[in-house]
Amino acid sequence: MRIINSNEITETVKNMCIKANCHINSDIKQALKRSAETEKSDISKGILKNLLKNADIADRKEVPICQDTGMAVFFIEIGKEVFVEGRSITDAVNKGVAEGYTEGYLRKSVVADPIKRVNTGDNTPAVIHYDFTEGDKIKITFAPKGFGSENKSALKMLNPSDGIDGVIDFVIDTVRKAGANPCPPMVIGVGIGGTMDKAAQISKKALTRDITCPNSNPFYANLEKTLLEKINKLGIGPQGMGGTTTALAVNVETYPTHIAGLPVAVNVNCHATRHAVEII
Repeated sequence: MRIINSNEITETVKNMCIKANCHINSDIKQALKRSAETEKSDISKGILKNLLKNADIADRKEVPICQDTGMAVFFIEIGKEVFVEGRSITDAVNKGVAEGYTEGYLRKSVVADPIKRVNTGDNTPAVIHYDFTEGDKIKITFAPKGFGSENKSALKMLNPSDGIDGVIDFVIDTVRKAGANPCPPMVIGVGIGGTMDKAAQISKKALTRDITCPNSNPFYANLEKTLLEKINKLGIGPQGMGGTTTALAVNVETYPTHIAGLPVAVNVNCHATRHAVEII
């Protein structure tokens, strides 16, 4: 049994909060560079170059890529041979979020009650998804989720008879309705299967997968390609200015589901699809 002090989790999370909000991932940056080269619209080509310039400034000056530093979302895998001493993992993570968002001068965007709307002042509590695995390590994936894009996400309980065409139609319709609001070019996470809540969870987790890594199942890898092609034919373009780059990638994740259901969740993300991964 390996013992990990909760303070190590807190320190790791604090640093992840700052890192993810100030440094865009290399897969996203490379996709923006490729899009700037292939984009047909001169105006949109200029926008893509400005997005890259913004990311470079954030890198050099260690400042947030976007003023919306998001709600803190975590996917945590805990090895069965790990014992955490001190605070609970949840408390340790929330302490790390509070410290990271305060010390990193990141915007605090969380309200304690969805109706009364009083800010918690430190961007807690985080949204945490746990999984338990083999081994003696803890893997933490952090994804700050801004709500300009989150607000354009959607879920639909399709009938099994709707099939793959129903899934495609729903994804495309969701992106079409989103328009320029999610700050395109977007990255789209799609969750298919499970229950209502599971589909939503895996659609968000899909956004943490490197966009250069297609789904391991060839059928769904082909679906990702098909969806991306159809989305980029919508003509929304970077920041809604038209062109051929409405999305940088579509990541699809699936889960077994009930014989009577076909849940589909579409989690929309902006061009600054941020995440960080650390293993303790």
